[in-house]
Amino acid sequence: MSSDFLSVINPSERDTQSSSESGRVVPVLPVRDTVLFPHAVLPLTVGRESSIQLIQSLGDEKTIVVVAQRDAHLDTPGPSDLHHYGTLATIHKVVKMPNQSLFVFTEGTQRVKLGEFTQLEPFMMANVEIISDIQPEKQAELEALQRNIISQFQQIVTASPTLSDELQTIAMNIDDPGRLVDFIASSLPFLTTVDKQELLETPDAEARLNRVNKHLVKELEVQQLRNKIQSEVQDQVQQSQRDYYLREQLKAIQKELGEADEGQKDIEDLREKIEAAGMPEETKKEALKELNRLSRMSPMAADYSLTRNYIEWLAVLPWSKSSGHAVDIPAAKDILDEDHYDLKKVKDRILDYLSVRRLKPDMKGPILCFVGPPGVGKTSLGRSIARALDRKFQRISLGGMHDEAELRGHRRTYIGALPGQVIQNIRRAGTNDPVLMLDEIDKLGRDFRGDPASALLEVLDPEQNHTFRDNYLDQPFDLSKVLFICTANQLDSIPAPLLDRMEIIDLQGYTEEEKRHIAFRYLIPRQTAENGIKPEDIEFPEDSIGYIVRHYTREAGVRKLEQLIGTVCRKQARRIAEGKHEKLVITHEIIHEFLGGIKVRVDTEIAERTRRPGVAVGLAWTPAGGDILFIEANRMKGKGGFTMTGQLGQVMQESMQAALTWVRSNAAALGLEEDFIKDIDLHIHVPAGAIPKDGPSAGVTMATALASLLTNHPVRTLTAMTGEITLSGNVLPVGGIKEKFLAAKRAGVKHVILPEENRLNVEEDLTPDQIEGVEIHYARRIDDVLAVALPDLPKPAPAEPNEEKSAEEVLQHAS
Repeated sequence: MSSDFLSVINPSERDTQSSSESGRVVPVLPVRDTVLFPHAVLPLTVGRESSIQLIQSLGDEKTIVVVAQRDAHLDTPGPSDLHHYGTLATIHKVVKMPNQSLFVFTEGTQRVKLGEFTQLEPFMMANVEIISDIQPEKQAELEALQRNIISQFQQIVTASPTLSDELQTIAMNIDDPGRLVDFIASSLPFLTTVDKQELLETPDAEARLNRVNKHLVKELEVQQLRNKIQSEVQDQVQQSQRDYYLREQLKAIQKELGEADEGQKDIEDLREKIEAAGMPEETKKEALKELNRLSRMSPMAADYSLTRNYIEWLAVLPWSKSSGHAVDIPAAKDILDEDHYDLKKVKDRILDYLSVRRLKPDMKGPILCFVGPPGVGKTSLGRSIARALDRKFQRISLGGMHDEAELRGHRRTYIGALPGQVIQNIRRAGTNDPVLMLDEIDKLGRDFRGDPASALLEVLDPEQNHTFRDNYLDQPFDLSKVLFICTANQLDSIPAPLLDRMEIIDLQGYTEEEKRHIAFRYLIPRQTAENGIKPEDIEFPEDSIGYIVRHYTREAGVRKLEQLIGTVCRKQARRIAEGKHEKLVITHEIIHEFLGGIKVRVDTEIAERTRRPGVAVGLAWTPAGGDILFIEANRMKGKGGFTMTGQLGQVMQESMQAALTWVRSNAAALGLEEDFIKDIDLHIHVPAGAIPKDGPSAGVTMATALASLLTNHPVRTLTAMTGEITLSGNVLPVGGIKEKFLAAKRAGVKHVILPEENRLNVEEDLTPDQIEGVEIHYARRIDDVLAVALPDLPKPAPAEPNEEKSAEEVLQHAS
């Protein structure tokens, strides 16, 4: 049941029914979301079949009980679904509606409490008990509360567009507190059914007054907030309308004066840039489409700045602008030689590229990858190449990058979206064929945001990068003319598909002689200039530079050497600042004063440590270049135990086991007892225990160290070796020959033992100047190694004719 309007009977028109009706059996009319108060008239729409039968069964006695349902969604409520309190009501008029429902006008008379139900079908009837009002005593507090409620009610009626002003007059004419609060409660549309039911079930008039007072106070606060919000919104709307009106007036005035709108000027400037950019037809079509959209936008629109930025990016990119210079091969060669010493392979490759470019100008740019230890000039070589090509140079540092959006850009939907680093650097270069260096490509990260190495697969593929799509631009851009140069310290961490797209060029370390050349040609002039010293203020003799290289650095590159030269220059700058202007000649004594004591003892260190038997010198490859590696073996009384220490990897431990097995199997040839190990324990240690070590290339060194220990013959002085050993005593080839050889030469080694199969690497990678001063011995078997490393060891007995056969004999026998 629902109510369309609510009214009240004036207290002068009707009196309450007598309490003699208490205990009567009265029909019960359930209603939904409606509470009828005493002395109020309520129109009800009756549509339930049971309720219609109830109304039609009434005779002259038009009295019913109107009770609210607990759950308004129930269509057939029972006694338990009704509230215990209702209102005794009289039906004044019944109107039959076209849809067979009834429109009933009811007038509440008294509060009642439902008792026992005497009938449930076809409609409910129940005993009712009249609940009389508890009238409060007349006090000043009560009168003040009553006046306050009337005042608040008047304010609410005045502010509400749905409440009639007559309600104020009626409320002022009611003196009885109980009837006043019932009237106000029945008139307030914001009270919920639960609130109204609580008021109906409260017979104490003073308690009802307090409850209604709280509801009125809360409603007044809500109305005030609503009015405040309404006022603020209206002010904003008025301001917006005012701005729009003034802006339209300004446009009209400018039009009359013949002055162009600033916004229109901006649009025309962008249109001219798009026309002059030389972009592909499809891209130009998209740019003009976005420009037309921008011209229809208000500058105050949220998307205006985003769209404008996007169009600007499209307009300023060098779609068709290239360096366009003719390639001068001899001049490029001079520039490369001027900037970098040696590096013949790299320079030849660049000059080859320039030569092909001269014959075929539209060729695709190569993807080069410079691999080498730190400090050998990989990054500076990229700048030199750009200078030789007369192109712009841009560098992207990939170290630690772990978000593929850094390369490809973000979607335009994101706040603050920008193109990726590739497109940004193309824009900075201003041409579509710069030299773009991807520095530290082996240090790319990877996490939940993506894999930048996978994003580079498209960038570094000449077959794909001519249609590279940045996420922000969403238009194809031709990267095939860009000369990409990548740098890395090692290749292990680069994914195979990415490695396959690059042309690998190795940059090995420098010899002492090369470092001296580099120091005099590049490092000393640069450091004297950076520290404010004139060339005539300081002199570096050649032997002093060699002394610094030999005793203060142990590196493949020259970065540490430049730092030390810079330290010496700063010391001289301080002397000049203190008033000592005489020229400083750098001697060994001054080097000791400025740089401290000797940091690296090269030849003396190897000679001292290999003086006792059981110590051999191996050669190792590291990402920082080659280095020497000491292998120490010792024995003590025991029961045949074998200990390996030095933070060794699994492969290196297996090499130690193989070396021990070969020594034991050839004990007689070495002059040892067959069961020499039964009464001793052996221990092999690789010093620098904090550094992880792995790999098979120290196999011959371990076998030599064990043979030296067990035969009590020290290893030949200043001898180093590398090679993998097999159980049958063969020496297998290893990698990193140039780095290892240069490390041996830096350490003062005079004899280097290498696998025979690495002879070709020596001939290709090492020059006669680099080999000068070091004797190289090649070995096929471990016997060849021991013959060089342990010259005092008695020669093993020759093998029996039937014990070993050459490969030719084996093949002949098999055939």
